[in-house]
Amino acid sequence: MAQIPNLDNSPLNLKSLREQSQRDLVKILKDIRGKKCLVVEPKLGGTLSLIIQTSLLKEYGIELRHLSAESVQTDCSKVVYLVPSQRDLMKSISSHVHDDISKGLQREYFIYFVPRREIQCERILEEEKVHHLITIGEYPLYLVPLDEDILSFELDLAYKQCQVDGDTGSLWHIAKAIHKLESTFGVIPNVRTKGKASGIVSDILDRMHTEEPMNSPDMALSEINTLILIDREVDMVTPMCSQLTYEGLLDEFLHINNGSVELDSSIMGVQQEGKKMKVPLNSSDKLFKEIRDLNFEVVVQVLKQKATSMKEDYTEITTASQTVSELKDFVKKLNSLPEMTRHINLAQHLSTFTSKPSFLAKLDMEHTIIEASSYDICFEYIEEMIHKQEPLVNILRLLILFSVTNSGLPKKHFDYLRRELLHSYGFEHMATLNNLEKAGLFKKQESKSNWLTVKRALQLVVEDTDTANPDDIAYVFSGYAPLSIRLVQNAVRSGWRPMEEILKLLPGPHIETKRAGFTSSPSFGTLQGASNGLDKIADGRRSLVLVVFIGGITFAEIAALRFLSAQEGMAYDLIIGTTKIVNGHSLVETFFETFG
Repeated sequence: MAQIPNLDNSPLNLKSLREQSQRDLVKILKDIRGKKCLVVEPKLGGTLSLIIQTSLLKEYGIELRHLSAESVQTDCSKVVYLVPSQRDLMKSISSHVHDDISKGLQREYFIYFVPRREIQCERILEEEKVHHLITIGEYPLYLVPLDEDILSFELDLAYKQCQVDGDTGSLWHIAKAIHKLESTFGVIPNVRTKGKASGIVSDILDRMHTEEPMNSPDMALSEINTLILIDREVDMVTPMCSQLTYEGLLDEFLHINNGSVELDSSIMGVQQEGKKMKVPLNSSDKLFKEIRDLNFEVVVQVLKQKATSMKEDYTEITTASQTVSELKDFVKKLNSLPEMTRHINLAQHLSTFTSKPSFLAKLDMEHTIIEASSYDICFEYIEEMIHKQEPLVNILRLLILFSVTNSGLPKKHFDYLRRELLHSYGFEHMATLNNLEKAGLFKKQESKSNWLTVKRALQLVVEDTDTANPDDIAYVFSGYAPLSIRLVQNAVRSGWRPMEEILKLLPGPHIETKRAGFTSSPSFGTLQGASNGLDKIADGRRSLVLVVFIGGITFAEIAALRFLSAQEGMAYDLIIGTTKIVNGHSLVETFFETFG
């Protein structure tokens, strides 16, 4: 099954974006004549695998290598580096060039920065005395379609950079990516933002429009009706909770990377000692598309039913005389057998984690923290985790959840837990704790928490959630409705105005604007229900809302957004944009920094 996701059913023509990125890359490589070696930074290599097949690059006679500290071993006289604009990588490339010169090798060097060149990087090349030997260009890859409704800006560190380092470079990148979308699909007339970073992105976007105005004919034809920008900071409760959808759990335990998981082949029923295998997970897999967003409890039932039905069909086929068309139907079902086997193996493997008493106890504790009714029990649970020397990332995840819902911890408790953590895990982790404090994720309490008010007003805790036939987004966490998606739900239904008082209790400003030149177009608020006929684009498709998360989104939140989009009476298709797909672990780990 292809690693490159199938985008045929996308509500927006994401395929054209991907093809443009393919053409841009092929043009760069074709313009450099002769045999060449393409050296790609490994993480960027993973991203490229979602855009272009390696076999296609090899057809152009290109040798592929991953960038490392080691010199490039190749007979090619031309070496093309494709790298993100990171200063540390410049040292590696410079040492490669010096190494080649010392060996008397004559090569031509090219560096293509992704998505744009940066002066600091070039300065290092000058300091290393290699700048004059290198031809420099850009590969403007600002966004990557991960699936038919998800675009990623591939900015892993955006949240930490904004919150801790005061580096807002990623916000320009996000604005540029949205601007590129608008140049293809028309200017988005309505914008809603919540959070400081979102406001900045909206301002940069307006500035880009002033500097590079788009033709007025395009403006009337915008395929995207509304842009909703939300800062991750607005809701740090949700990513700290354990996701309970199938795809969410796969990410929690097996870590989905560029649309696939890598695991021991024995888990997938392939007996090859110690061999790892990659299992693609995207909507090209029809069964995965059907079950990815279900609560895991339900997935197990669905797979059981499908297996039973297949078994019954097989028994019928072998015991009774069948017509040709009945045989044909059965063979069609058999075609889905590899997918069935794949997901039964994965689900079985996941069950070994989800059935552990420690996992169930952690779920209980997360719910207790969200209920915000038993402070002492939660405090003692975290204290005990530290004494048991549980993995630091697990403790910090729960500690952030505890601190955020309580708007910080009383000074005595904050100092005590901080001291215990440093004693148990080493003082080199002081930098990590400082980062978390600077980001407001584990801090001293300065004011009373308003979590209870927010929780009640937005009905974040839903009792007796039916995970099999859900009627609310709370099914993705078995009873907790993600705050971020409740905000989107309200923004789509009636805008920010009716919920202004609640928005004021959450971090950062909220803004609602209509873009210049759209004063006469139907406002977002009037696009409700199908009766007024304004919610259809000319060719009968539903209007589109682009929801962008600055700082990352979890698979459980994506499932909740898809659930909303599928509801009866919902007038919109939702497309998701994100700096990165995250989970509690990957988000906490971006704050890790050790002294010494």
